[in-house]
Amino acid sequence: MTDVTIIILSYNTKELLLNCIKSVFETIKELSFEVVVVDNNSHDGSPKAVLKAFPDVRVIENSENLGFAKANNIVLRETKSPYALLLNSDTILTQGAVKAICDFMEEKDDAGICAGQLLNEDGTKQNSFAYFPGIFTLLFNESLINTISPFRKNKHSITHTEVKVDSCIGACILMKMEAVRKAGFFDESFFFFFEETDLALTMNKNGWFSYIVPRAKIYHLGGQSVGHSIKSRLLFSQSRRIYYKKHFPLLSCVYMPLIMVRLTADLLINLTVWTLTLFFATGKKNKAMLYYELLIWHMKGCPAVQ
Repeated sequence: MTDVTIIILSYNTKELLLNCIKSVFETIKELSFEVVVVDNNSHDGSPKAVLKAFPDVRVIENSENLGFAKANNIVLRETKSPYALLLNSDTILTQGAVKAICDFMEEKDDAGICAGQLLNEDGTKQNSFAYFPGIFTLLFNESLINTISPFRKNKHSITHTEVKVDSCIGACILMKMEAVRKAGFFDESFFFFFEETDLALTMNKNGWFSYIVPRAKIYHLGGQSVGHSIKSRLLFSQSRRIYYKKHFPLLSCVYMPLIMVRLTADLLINLTVWTLTLFFATGKKNKAMLYYELLIWHMKGCPAVQ
Protein backbone atom coordinates (compact mmCIF):
# COMPACT_ATOMS: atom_id res chain seq x y z
CA MET A 1 0.00 0.00 0.00
CA THR A 2 1.31 3.43 -0.93
CA ASP A 3 1.45 6.34 1.51
CA VAL A 4 -0.22 8.81 -0.84
CA THR A 5 -2.41 8.60 -3.93
CA ILE A 6 -1.79 11.71 -6.02
CA ILE A 7 -4.74 12.76 -8.19
CA ILE A 8 -4.26 15.33 -10.94
CA LEU A 9 -7.23 16.48 -12.99
CA SER A 10 -6.48 17.23 -16.62
CA TYR A 11 -8.41 19.38 -19.06
CA ASN A 12 -6.50 20.78 -22.05
CA THR A 13 -3.41 21.85 -20.08
CA LYS A 14 -0.86 19.43 -21.54
CA GLU A 15 2.37 21.34 -20.93
CA LEU A 16 1.35 22.47 -17.45
CA LEU A 17 0.31 18.90 -16.64
CA LEU A 18 3.65 17.43 -17.72
CA ASN A 19 5.55 19.99 -15.62
CA CYS A 20 3.33 19.26 -12.65
CA ILE A 21 3.96 15.50 -12.86
CA LYS A 22 7.68 16.12 -13.29
CA SER A 23 7.72 18.11 -10.05
CA VAL A 24 5.99 15.23 -8.26
CA PHE A 25 8.71 12.75 -9.15
CA GLU A 26 11.50 15.25 -8.49
CA THR A 27 10.36 16.43 -5.05
CA ILE A 28 8.73 13.48 -3.27
CA LYS A 29 11.53 11.24 -2.03
CA GLU A 30 10.59 9.84 1.39
CA LEU A 31 7.06 8.68 0.71
CA SER A 32 5.67 5.91 -1.45
CA PHE A 33 3.10 7.21 -3.89
CA GLU A 34 1.08 6.55 -7.00
CA VAL A 35 0.06 9.18 -9.54
CA VAL A 36 -3.33 9.04 -11.23
CA VAL A 37 -4.25 11.54 -13.94
CA VAL A 38 -7.98 11.88 -14.51
CA ASP A 39 -8.53 13.46 -17.90
CA ASN A 40 -11.86 15.22 -18.42
CA ASN A 41 -12.02 14.68 -22.20
CA SER A 42 -9.09 16.89 -23.23
CA HIS A 43 -8.56 17.59 -26.91
CA ASP A 44 -4.88 18.53 -26.77
CA GLY A 45 -3.34 15.06 -26.55
CA SER A 46 -2.75 15.21 -22.80
CA PRO A 47 -3.36 11.49 -22.03
CA LYS A 48 -0.95 10.24 -24.72
CA ALA A 49 1.69 12.80 -23.74
CA VAL A 50 1.52 11.69 -20.09
CA LEU A 51 1.77 7.99 -20.91
CA LYS A 52 4.74 8.64 -23.20
CA ALA A 53 6.66 10.81 -20.72
CA PHE A 54 5.66 8.98 -17.52
CA PRO A 55 4.78 5.33 -18.20
CA ASP A 56 4.31 4.63 -14.47
CA VAL A 57 1.47 7.13 -14.23
CA ARG A 58 -2.05 5.76 -14.48
CA VAL A 59 -4.35 7.73 -16.78
CA ILE A 60 -8.14 7.59 -16.63
CA GLU A 61 -9.76 9.02 -19.75
CA ASN A 62 -13.30 10.28 -19.28
CA SER A 63 -15.54 10.55 -22.34
CA GLU A 64 -16.88 13.90 -21.10
CA ASN A 65 -15.93 16.68 -18.72
CA LEU A 66 -17.18 15.39 -15.37
CA GLY A 67 -16.08 18.43 -13.40
CA PHE A 68 -14.03 18.46 -10.21
CA ALA A 69 -16.08 16.42 -7.75
CA LYS A 70 -17.05 13.45 -9.92
CA ALA A 71 -13.60 13.14 -11.49
CA ASN A 72 -11.79 13.13 -8.15
CA ASN A 73 -14.30 10.76 -6.59
CA ILE A 74 -13.49 8.11 -9.21
CA VAL A 75 -10.07 7.67 -7.62
CA LEU A 76 -10.95 8.59 -4.04
CA ARG A 77 -13.55 5.84 -3.81
CA GLU A 78 -11.08 3.13 -4.85
CA THR A 79 -7.78 4.19 -3.29
CA LYS A 80 -6.31 2.14 -0.44
CA SER A 81 -3.76 4.82 0.55
CA PRO A 82 -4.27 6.56 3.90
CA TYR A 83 -3.81 9.94 2.20
CA ALA A 84 -4.86 11.50 -1.10
CA LEU A 85 -3.14 14.54 -2.59
CA LEU A 86 -5.25 16.57 -4.99
CA LEU A 87 -3.17 18.66 -7.38
CA ASN A 88 -4.17 21.18 -9.99
CA SER A 89 -2.30 20.65 -13.24
CA ASP A 90 -0.97 24.22 -12.95
CA THR A 91 0.93 23.56 -9.71
CA ILE A 92 4.64 22.90 -9.19
CA LEU A 93 5.73 21.19 -5.97
CA THR A 94 8.89 22.24 -4.16
CA GLN A 95 11.34 19.91 -2.45
CA GLY A 96 9.91 18.29 0.67
CA ALA A 97 6.55 20.09 0.50
CA VAL A 98 4.37 16.97 0.47
CA LYS A 99 6.45 15.28 3.17
CA ALA A 100 6.08 18.32 5.43
CA ILE A 101 2.29 18.27 5.07
CA CYS A 102 2.17 14.50 5.61
CA ASP A 103 4.31 14.74 8.74
CA PHE A 104 2.01 17.38 10.19
CA MET A 105 -1.11 15.32 9.46
CA GLU A 106 0.47 12.29 11.11
CA GLU A 107 1.00 14.33 14.27
CA LYS A 108 -2.36 16.15 14.24
CA ASP A 109 -5.14 13.66 14.89
CA ASP A 110 -7.96 16.05 14.01
CA ALA A 111 -6.45 17.18 10.68
CA GLY A 112 -8.70 16.15 7.81
CA ILE A 113 -7.38 18.47 5.10
CA CYS A 114 -4.03 20.26 4.91
CA ALA A 115 -2.41 22.57 2.41
CA GLY A 116 0.90 24.36 2.07
CA GLN A 117 1.65 27.95 1.15
CA LEU A 118 0.70 28.68 -2.45
CA LEU A 119 3.06 30.95 -4.36
CA ASN A 120 2.84 33.01 -7.52
CA GLU A 121 5.39 32.35 -10.24
CA ASP A 122 7.59 35.17 -8.86
CA GLY A 123 7.59 33.63 -5.38
CA THR A 124 5.12 36.05 -3.78
CA LYS A 125 2.35 34.61 -1.64
CA GLN A 126 -1.05 33.62 -2.89
CA ASN A 127 -3.94 33.14 -0.53
CA SER A 128 -3.98 29.50 0.53
CA PHE A 129 -7.16 29.37 2.60
CA ALA A 130 -10.75 30.54 2.57
CA TYR A 131 -13.48 31.30 5.08
CA PHE A 132 -16.78 29.48 5.07
CA PRO A 133 -19.29 31.67 3.22
CA GLY A 134 -22.09 33.13 5.31
CA ILE A 135 -24.83 35.71 4.98
CA PHE A 136 -22.38 38.64 4.82
CA THR A 137 -20.61 37.18 1.80
CA LEU A 138 -23.92 37.28 -0.03
CA LEU A 139 -24.13 41.01 0.56
CA PHE A 140 -20.55 42.22 0.40
CA ASN A 141 -17.36 41.58 -1.54
CA GLU A 142 -15.12 39.01 0.13
CA SER A 143 -12.09 41.30 -0.11
CA LEU A 144 -13.99 44.07 1.69
CA ILE A 145 -15.02 41.70 4.49
CA ASN A 146 -11.42 40.51 4.88
CA THR A 147 -10.21 44.12 5.06
CA ILE A 148 -12.65 45.45 7.64
CA SER A 149 -13.02 42.37 9.86
CA PRO A 150 -10.61 42.30 12.84
CA PHE A 151 -11.10 38.54 13.13
CA ARG A 152 -9.93 37.53 9.68
CA LYS A 153 -6.37 36.60 8.79
CA ASN A 154 -4.86 37.63 5.47
CA LYS A 155 -2.42 35.67 3.34
CA HIS A 156 0.57 37.46 4.90
CA SER A 157 -0.42 36.68 8.49
CA ILE A 158 0.54 33.01 8.17
CA THR A 159 4.32 32.77 8.31
CA HIS A 160 5.97 29.81 10.03
CA THR A 161 3.45 28.20 12.37
CA GLU A 162 0.78 25.75 11.27
CA VAL A 163 -2.66 27.25 11.70
CA LYS A 164 -6.25 26.00 11.63
CA VAL A 165 -8.41 27.57 8.91
CA ASP A 166 -11.97 27.11 7.67
CA SER A 167 -10.97 25.56 4.36
CA CYS A 168 -7.95 25.28 2.08
CA ILE A 169 -7.69 26.44 -1.51
CA GLY A 170 -8.04 23.29 -3.62
CA ALA A 171 -5.00 23.77 -5.87
CA CYS A 172 -2.96 21.42 -3.66
CA ILE A 173 -4.62 19.71 -0.72
CA LEU A 174 -3.71 16.59 1.22
CA MET A 175 -6.69 14.74 2.63
CA LYS A 176 -6.91 12.01 5.24
CA MET A 177 -8.94 9.27 3.61
CA GLU A 178 -10.56 8.19 6.87
CA ALA A 179 -12.06 11.67 7.17
CA VAL A 180 -13.04 11.79 3.49
CA ARG A 181 -14.95 8.51 3.75
CA LYS A 182 -16.79 9.60 6.90
CA ALA A 183 -17.74 12.87 5.20
CA GLY A 184 -19.11 11.02 2.17
CA PHE A 185 -16.55 12.14 -0.45
CA PHE A 186 -17.09 15.19 -2.67
CA ASP A 187 -20.69 16.20 -3.27
CA GLU A 188 -21.18 15.56 -6.99
CA SER A 189 -23.97 18.11 -7.31
CA PHE A 190 -21.12 20.64 -7.57
CA PHE A 191 -19.56 20.76 -11.03
CA PHE A 192 -16.86 23.34 -10.37
CA PHE A 193 -16.20 25.74 -7.44
CA PHE A 194 -17.11 25.24 -3.74
CA GLU A 195 -16.41 21.47 -3.73
CA GLU A 196 -13.49 21.64 -1.29
CA THR A 197 -15.26 24.27 0.84
CA ASP A 198 -18.33 22.05 1.08
CA LEU A 199 -16.24 19.00 2.01
CA ALA A 200 -14.25 20.97 4.57
CA LEU A 201 -17.43 22.20 6.26
CA THR A 202 -18.87 18.67 6.34
CA MET A 203 -15.63 17.38 7.84
CA ASN A 204 -15.63 20.24 10.34
CA LYS A 205 -19.06 19.20 11.56
CA ASN A 206 -17.65 15.68 12.10
CA GLY A 207 -14.62 16.84 14.12
CA TRP A 208 -12.04 16.99 11.30
CA PHE A 209 -10.39 20.32 10.55
CA SER A 210 -8.34 22.10 7.89
CA TYR A 211 -4.82 23.41 8.43
CA ILE A 212 -2.16 25.39 6.57
CA VAL A 213 1.46 24.19 6.80
CA PRO A 214 3.38 27.29 5.66
CA ARG A 215 6.81 25.62 5.39
CA ALA A 216 5.45 23.54 2.50
CA LYS A 217 5.71 25.71 -0.63
CA ILE A 218 3.76 25.08 -3.83
CA TYR A 219 3.82 27.25 -6.94
CA HIS A 220 0.35 27.82 -8.35
CA LEU A 221 0.60 29.31 -11.81
CA GLY A 222 -3.14 29.76 -12.24
CA GLY A 223 -3.59 32.40 -9.54
CA GLN A 224 -6.65 32.91 -7.37
CA SER A 225 -9.22 34.44 -9.69
CA VAL A 226 -12.48 32.62 -10.31
CA GLY A 227 -12.17 33.90 -13.86
CA HIS A 228 -13.79 36.79 -15.69
CA SER A 229 -15.58 34.87 -18.44
CA ILE A 230 -19.33 34.70 -18.15
CA LYS A 231 -19.27 30.90 -18.05
CA SER A 232 -16.85 30.74 -15.11
CA ARG A 233 -18.88 33.31 -13.20
CA LEU A 234 -22.10 31.42 -13.92
CA LEU A 235 -20.49 28.19 -12.69
CA PHE A 236 -19.38 30.00 -9.55
CA SER A 237 -22.89 31.37 -8.99
CA GLN A 238 -24.44 27.96 -9.61
CA SER A 239 -22.18 26.27 -7.07
CA ARG A 240 -22.67 29.05 -4.53
CA ARG A 241 -26.43 28.57 -4.75
CA ILE A 242 -26.06 24.80 -4.17
CA TYR A 243 -23.78 25.45 -1.20
CA TYR A 244 -26.19 27.86 0.50
CA LYS A 245 -29.22 25.64 -0.09
CA LYS A 246 -27.35 22.72 1.45
CA HIS A 247 -25.81 24.37 4.50
CA PHE A 248 -28.13 27.33 5.15
CA PRO A 249 -31.66 26.10 4.37
CA LEU A 250 -33.19 28.91 6.44
CA LEU A 251 -31.65 31.42 4.01
CA SER A 252 -33.42 29.85 1.03
CA CYS A 253 -36.32 32.29 1.14
CA VAL A 254 -34.06 35.36 1.07
CA TYR A 255 -31.14 34.03 -0.98
CA MET A 256 -32.42 35.17 -4.38
CA PRO A 257 -33.55 38.64 -3.25
CA LEU A 258 -30.17 39.27 -1.59
CA ILE A 259 -28.25 38.18 -4.68
CA MET A 260 -30.47 40.24 -6.98
CA VAL A 261 -29.97 43.35 -4.83
CA ARG A 262 -26.20 42.88 -4.84
CA LEU A 263 -25.98 42.26 -8.59
CA THR A 264 -28.20 45.26 -9.33
CA ALA A 265 -26.04 47.46 -7.11
CA ASP A 266 -22.83 46.20 -8.78
CA LEU A 267 -24.35 46.79 -12.21
CA LEU A 268 -25.42 50.35 -11.40
CA ILE A 269 -22.10 51.26 -9.74
CA ASN A 270 -20.06 50.10 -12.74
CA LEU A 271 -22.40 51.77 -15.24
CA THR A 272 -22.18 55.03 -13.26
CA VAL A 273 -18.39 54.99 -13.13
CA TRP A 274 -18.21 54.16 -16.84
CA THR A 275 -20.52 57.09 -17.62
CA LEU A 276 -18.64 59.53 -15.35
CA THR A 277 -15.38 58.73 -17.15
CA LEU A 278 -17.06 59.71 -20.43
CA PHE A 279 -17.10 56.04 -21.45
CA PHE A 280 -13.30 55.68 -21.37
CA ALA A 281 -13.24 53.15 -18.51
CA THR A 282 -13.91 50.09 -20.66
CA GLY A 283 -13.09 47.81 -17.74
CA LYS A 284 -16.12 49.16 -15.87
CA LYS A 285 -18.24 48.66 -18.97
CA ASN A 286 -17.13 45.03 -19.22
CA LYS A 287 -17.87 44.47 -15.53
CA ALA A 288 -21.30 46.03 -15.96
CA MET A 289 -22.05 43.67 -18.85
CA LEU A 290 -20.91 40.72 -16.73
CA TYR A 291 -23.21 41.72 -13.86
CA TYR A 292 -26.04 42.21 -16.36
CA GLU A 293 -25.58 38.65 -17.68
CA LEU A 294 -25.50 37.29 -14.13
CA LEU A 295 -28.62 39.24 -13.23
CA ILE A 296 -30.49 37.88 -16.26
CA TRP A 297 -29.37 34.32 -15.42
CA HIS A 298 -30.76 34.63 -11.90
CA MET A 299 -33.99 36.14 -13.23
CA LYS A 300 -34.39 33.06 -15.47
CA GLY A 301 -34.29 30.84 -12.38
CA CYS A 302 -30.60 29.83 -12.53
CA PRO A 303 -30.69 27.25 -15.35
CA ALA A 304 -27.99 24.54 -15.21
CA VAL A 305 -24.51 25.49 -16.46
CA GLN A 306 -21.90 22.92 -17.43
